[in-house]
Amino acid sequence: MNNYPINNAALNNRPNNKAPQLDLNISINYQQFDLAIELAVPLIGITGIFGHSASGKSTLLRAIAGLETSLRGEITLTDKASVSKILVNSEQGLTLKPEQRQIGLVFQNSRLFTHLTVLGNLEYAVKRCKNSHLSFDEVIELTELSAVLNHRVNQLSGGQQQRVALARAILAEPKLLLLDEPLSALDRHSKTQLLKMMLNIQKQLSLPMLYVSHSLDELQQVCDNLLVLAEGKVVNFGNIHQVIHQLNNDNNSDIIHQQTSLSLPIKTFNNGHGLTALALNAHEDIFMVCDQAFEQQTQLRCFILASDISITLTEPTNSSIVNHLFGTIKQINHQQNNVLLTVHCGSQDFFVTISAFSQQKLSLTIRQQVYLQFKASAVRTFIH
Repeated sequence: MNNYPINNAALNNRPNNKAPQLDLNISINYQQFDLAIELAVPLIGITGIFGHSASGKSTLLRAIAGLETSLRGEITLTDKASVSKILVNSEQGLTLKPEQRQIGLVFQNSRLFTHLTVLGNLEYAVKRCKNSHLSFDEVIELTELSAVLNHRVNQLSGGQQQRVALARAILAEPKLLLLDEPLSALDRHSKTQLLKMMLNIQKQLSLPMLYVSHSLDELQQVCDNLLVLAEGKVVNFGNIHQVIHQLNNDNNSDIIHQQTSLSLPIKTFNNGHGLTALALNAHEDIFMVCDQAFEQQTQLRCFILASDISITLTEPTNSSIVNHLFGTIKQINHQQNNVLLTVHCGSQDFFVTISAFSQQKLSLTIRQQVYLQFKASAVRTFIH
């Protein structure tokens, strides 16, 4: 039986609902590292894979892709037509070669053919794809490569090279795309552009993705579900917001910044004072600094660091801080010299870090009613 928390939201879609799924029951043994995973992963949208270095993230992707020869167990991929393909079954002596799995893999470095142009790299992928259905021009448009098709790979920026690697993987028409830290070597602007592109590609092509990253901020922006690994084991899996909130209370402050993770409708793009209003519930809004990129969106992923929220016992009336929320303390978690409060506001939990001294000074207890306050600039979003 699994001994890690699983959120029901991640498991609503099963093969009998004609949803694609990856079934894993595998183990890999190294001299100093063991990976052992038994899990059914619904392949809906983008699933993030997160954890410490050497937790098994890249090893898991390599196992799925067919690059781990010492694997024992079984991997089965069920597509959206409910057709199942056994990728590995060690008991039966069955191991499909990487090129037979219909799985794409994009690495941290692009691994392009440097002696070929961009067009040459992409044509190579097309030639290897049997019964091609995707439009070449559509993929070029999605990855914004039309202006560099005749360029040599060494003439491209790091972000452009990763876009070529992404396009090459897509043109092979995989049923699952694996992304192994594809943004880690890029600057902030290039990361933002590629994250937006990944989201658009996933939606346009309905292509499920598994995305490994050390950045929880990146994953929070694009992933539907989150899989957390530690020492080769699954420690958490489920809806991205719920898993992040569970990590807050699991003494994982060494790998995450404790935060409130939100996905909220945009109520007002600009209130006339440079602020965007997000609808928290029917009666309360959250204000954040307006960005032109919000104008075409109806929903926004955002987060507020627990350290950016303060507590007051009385309603703030004369304050420059624009966000004030009334709530009830639901949980108090002592962490060394700090205290993590879970405060329920309407239908949403917020997470607040204060000093143990402040908690004692205010005599804060469970079920006590308090006010939260935080600046508009404390509401953050990675992409924008």
